[in-house]
Amino acid sequence: MSPPSFHLIPRARFGRVRRSLLILLIGSALLAQGQPATPPRAKDAAVAATAAQPMGSVLFIGNSFLFGSGSPLRYYRADTVTDLNVTGFGGVPALFKSFTAQAGLDFTVSQETVSGQGLDHHIAEKAGVIGRPWDRVVMLGYSLLNRNKPGDPALLIQSAKQIAEWLHSKNPQVDIRLIATWARADAVYPPTGHWHGKSIEQMTRDVRAAYNQAAAGSPFIRGVIPVGEAWLRAMTSGVADPNPYDGIEFGKVSLWTHDFYHGSTFGYYLEALMIFGDLTGLDPRSLGKGERSGFDLGLSSEQATALQQVAHAELMAMQGRSGMQAFTPANPAR
Repeated sequence: MSPPSFHLIPRARFGRVRRSLLILLIGSALLAQGQPATPPRAKDAAVAATAAQPMGSVLFIGNSFLFGSGSPLRYYRADTVTDLNVTGFGGVPALFKSFTAQAGLDFTVSQETVSGQGLDHHIAEKAGVIGRPWDRVVMLGYSLLNRNKPGDPALLIQSAKQIAEWLHSKNPQVDIRLIATWARADAVYPPTGHWHGKSIEQMTRDVRAAYNQAAAGSPFIRGVIPVGEAWLRAMTSGVADPNPYDGIEFGKVSLWTHDFYHGSTFGYYLEALMIFGDLTGLDPRSLGKGERSGFDLGLSSEQATALQQVAHAELMAMQGRSGMQAFTPANPAR
């Protein structure tokens, strides 16, 4: 048997190999030192947040139609808004906050909401809580206009005026807007409903007329956001079903939740889109199919974009509005 043979690496070649290995080790160490402490997406989000345009404060005053009763929105992103009643709600204010953040705007959002109450409760019981120098205030009253006298706008008109005067005394430049709410299916279709024998369209018109009177009754109220009419537009355009009592037509959504009174996730999503578009002047369609909160809440891309289109159409139908500004959203792909 022949003895094993060994091939020696020449000294010069061995030196080159050793130097190559040393260079590789040094390069790996330098690359490791250069890695960010946070994941790239988190870092990008931090940069986007830093670059967001400061927009001042906005306060939401209302009830379950704002905090999102009957849907997962109720506690959604509650840590992004300040709940002045410390109930832990996120709701429509948190959804508004999400939309504006995706548009590169930094609003400081607060809410003061109490279930089942009109604006009269907020001025009588919460004046000390809401009496601050806000930049913007968005508010709504009881869904039937008056709990004890359904359809009577007098209490809404009076209390909206009182709150507006109170808020104006804290900041004469405050921008105050009312939300005209939606028609309640449970107030239209069942025989016990106040609007039974009429229609969803009629209740929508009656509620809007009441809010128009409330806005006209105070020089400090800038206008009315037609959320109820946006709901109606969604129904007449085939996006939403108009009568939940006979089932939901295939391919449509229900804007009401299980009690046919409060909003569903779809209904609140449309409400937040309307507020977003009205306060910012930005086109809600720019949020697009990748809009992050719709994804969080279980909306399909098609449902989100359909509701964005409805909101845009209703906002453009408002008197005095000639256009809306498009933007590129800062949101991740679905």
